[in-house]
Amino acid sequence: MARIDLDLAHAYRPNPQRDEDYALLPLKMTFRDGGAYALLGPSGCGKTTLLNIISGLVTPSHGTVSFDGVDMTRHTPQLRNIAQVFQFPVIYDTMTVAENLAFPLRNRGVAPDRIKQRVGQIAEMLEMSAQLDTRAAGLAADAKQKISLGRGLVREDVSAVLFDEPLTVIDPHLKWQLRRKLKQIHHELKLTLVYVTHDQVEALTFAEEVVVMTRGRAVQVGSADALFERPAHTFVGHFIGSPGMNFLPARWAGGLEVAGRPLSGGTLPAALASAGEFKLGVRPEYVSLAAADAPGALPAVVSMVQDVGTYWLVTAKAGDAVLRSRLSPDTVPPRVGDTAWLTVLGTHTCFYNRNEELIA
Repeated sequence: MARIDLDLAHAYRPNPQRDEDYALLPLKMTFRDGGAYALLGPSGCGKTTLLNIISGLVTPSHGTVSFDGVDMTRHTPQLRNIAQVFQFPVIYDTMTVAENLAFPLRNRGVAPDRIKQRVGQIAEMLEMSAQLDTRAAGLAADAKQKISLGRGLVREDVSAVLFDEPLTVIDPHLKWQLRRKLKQIHHELKLTLVYVTHDQVEALTFAEEVVVMTRGRAVQVGSADALFERPAHTFVGHFIGSPGMNFLPARWAGGLEVAGRPLSGGTLPAALASAGEFKLGVRPEYVSLAAADAPGALPAVVSMVQDVGTYWLVTAKAGDAVLRSRLSPDTVPPRVGDTAWLTVLGTHTCFYNRNEELIA
């Protein structure tokens, strides 16, 4: 395993001049030895480009890639000693499950007894012990992808194992099992794992730290709790959560105004006084019903009430701004057309200027 340090940018076109010319804008990042990371973001945000730069399939147009302090920028994937698992199964159909799992080890001259032991260990972790003698050609797509996962995990000497959306072909019912299994495998084998996905559930349940990306930029690196509680960028607030964070127009005019109304209550960042216009951000989970004119609350006209089973989702409008609230199932929700007072100011409220959090 290795510590991976990145200090780079990448453009596929020559002589990039604008941000739009870059597939990856300048970033500095470290993946700790033995850590589990996820690269999370929508399609086209640069996740796979970054993964392929780490593996050596792509050479960055600017900057360096280092493994344990050694510059590996121009080294091939073989010299980097990387294992990579792709979106679709990469296996040998004519081989058995055991032969597929053993193949990377045989190529590296590992002793037969150790191969047998390691293949048995990985097969047991992936719950494929009963299929070791089965030819891969007769297996379903999700079983074949489990073999691909096993081939990536079977080597003990790798610098890192990279996963590029590996659960795409997996049956939805099995995805949660494999996410749990990968987390368990990481704890047992202490491998450095980097996992690319556009699925926030996959990222937040698998990784110790998540790198949230948008438009070629890594906008926040943090734990699941940090990304949910204190999004450093409005994109993180929008992308993480179901539904995402509420954003309301705000400004400082001798005091806080939100959605065109004065709002009092709570401790506010000193930076608001010089921020001019900005945004108030609050998760639907922290928007609660309040009494009329309560501190930190806004009046909003209810436009939709949905029973989601585990909570009520109330959608309302405060001026021109849409405001969503997740209420507990034992709460009596307001009715469509009612004016409800909703608390938006509290310990979980964030403020953003130019899409970045104001914290001072």
